[in-house]
Amino acid sequence: MDQISNHPLYKAHNIDSAMSSLWDFYKKRFLALFLISFAMSLVVQYASTFINIQDLYSVTDPTVILEKMKPLIMPIVLVFILNLFFNVVLQYYIIFSPLDKETSFFEGVIKSLKFVIPYLLIMVILAVAGSVAIALGILLLVVGVFFSVLYIMTIYLFILPVMMVEGIDIGHTISRTIMLAHRKFWTNIGWVAVFLIIMIVLSLILSGVILLPFTGSFIRTIVNPGEAAGMVNMVNNPLFIILSALASAFTMPLIPLFSCILYFNAKAREDASLQNIIPDPESTRIRVEDLYAKPYSDDHPDNPDNKV
Repeated sequence: MDQISNHPLYKAHNIDSAMSSLWDFYKKRFLALFLISFAMSLVVQYASTFINIQDLYSVTDPTVILEKMKPLIMPIVLVFILNLFFNVVLQYYIIFSPLDKETSFFEGVIKSLKFVIPYLLIMVILAVAGSVAIALGILLLVVGVFFSVLYIMTIYLFILPVMMVEGIDIGHTISRTIMLAHRKFWTNIGWVAVFLIIMIVLSLILSGVILLPFTGSFIRTIVNPGEAAGMVNMVNNPLFIILSALASAFTMPLIPLFSCILYFNAKAREDASLQNIIPDPESTRIRVEDLYAKPYSDDHPDNPDNKV
């Protein structure tokens, strides 16, 4: 496998080059990224149909709601784990497929399995820390919540690239993630804000396209909340599942791609900085001739042969 510095996304970016590199990589590998993402999205969309919340619409008692939620815990956990696993596989493909052309996609899936458990543990830690950050952000109202979400998202985007490139150690991953995210902090936050806005706009457009065949059911649900059961049936419709998976296949690769750009930008700048600080070993190596006094030239005033 080539060194990570040979990755096409590895370089110091500005916002323009970051988006340009993301688009170039996405176009060049679109078919593979789309097919992988579509298969993953289809599985997740189908698994989500087992989360039936229809019975919760008519319930107002919190005790009854909790009781009805119990059977849904396992399907929710299953969908969460599937999403997490697919994120790992897609991130591994984006990082290593340009560097290791001899390894097939399925071999890459097997290699990526070692990252799943450490990633899951870090996500649990991030969920707890994120809940605290959002709770503190609520004290500052909308601005505080928005900033908390941006900060958590920035931390999240660094996690998998750091783990995959620098090692599975959880402590090292957390410390390096925080360090890289806080270096050029406002730049990272700004890039993430721009990226989130782009993703929201794309998601709204694609959601509108998906809902076109189901406009009647959607409007009835909005006009009459009592028709909410119809929305559940719509979500479970095979056509809706396929269309949702197709839409997700367009946007799903963008998140791990942007994660790589954030990480490789920080890594490239760090490596360049270290090369400027660390002296060339050849220039500091002691040579044999340095151990002996150099002879004076014939015309040197301190040459003892010239003194009477």
